[in-house]
Amino acid sequence: MNELFNFFIRNSKWFVFTFFVVASCVLLFHGNPYQEHVFLTSAGRMSSAVYRTGYNVSSYFNLREINDDLNRQNAELQAELVGLRRHILQLEEEMYTDTMVVDSGVRPFDFIVANVTNNSIYRPFNYLTIDKGRAEGVAPELGVVDRNGVVGIVSNVGEHNSRVISLLNPKFRLSCKIKRTNYFGSLVWDGNSPDIALLEELPHHAEFVPGDTIITSGYSAVFPSGLPVGEVLDDDDDHSGNFFTLKIRLFADFTTLGNVQVLRNNSSDELRNIAADENKDKVKRKQTGMR
Repeated sequence: MNELFNFFIRNSKWFVFTFFVVASCVLLFHGNPYQEHVFLTSAGRMSSAVYRTGYNVSSYFNLREINDDLNRQNAELQAELVGLRRHILQLEEEMYTDTMVVDSGVRPFDFIVANVTNNSIYRPFNYLTIDKGRAEGVAPELGVVDRNGVVGIVSNVGEHNSRVISLLNPKFRLSCKIKRTNYFGSLVWDGNSPDIALLEELPHHAEFVPGDTIITSGYSAVFPSGLPVGEVLDDDDDHSGNFFTLKIRLFADFTTLGNVQVLRNNSSDELRNIAADENKDKVKRKQTGMR
């Protein structure tokens, strides 16, 4: 009790000061409507400011929660978008396979769908790269086509990528024929325009007209007969020799190559075995003749 009394004695000045301040405020605002209005307005503003500050702080934390939720939803939508893109790509590949324009000669072949990852068209010797390799069943000397026509032939194979000799490469010759008349020759790029090639060694008596379709002859195990290659534009105007050379507009657009298909001949092993047996027979005949 003495301690409480001593506390009031020590702080009596502050208690007296507080008493007079409160009494002054009561006397000032109680009997004066204007001062009371000013006090209440100021108090309202102060309480409003305190409320707004508290509301803003609360909203800030609520916005953080909303932002985190939106980020989670965005991540989920991105994952769904990736899945949809994969599904669309799969559907495009299936549609691409279904829309290949070839005749019944392509049936012994399997298709490996691939994407072109690198391509050149204006070099003297052009190549392209695809994103399928040994692991996906690609091997050297397999034909490559797109939905419009012949593209090239596989030259080098990695585990998941392959290099293709483009039809726009003078090293690559393709046996072709005129679809309407079956006269055949050898197609080769002359190193100029990426959409023009030459059909050489066509017999002088061959019948053709501009617009005739050029297709693969099927005289190899690489490409089946009937694959579209291009159409006849005109000849070289030199009729003095025994052969024509025709200008061919290529069906494949090498400037926009995207999806391609690698042709894998199911009977290629059988054909190689036959060729190997023929070579063995030749060797035996030579050995017999030497004896």
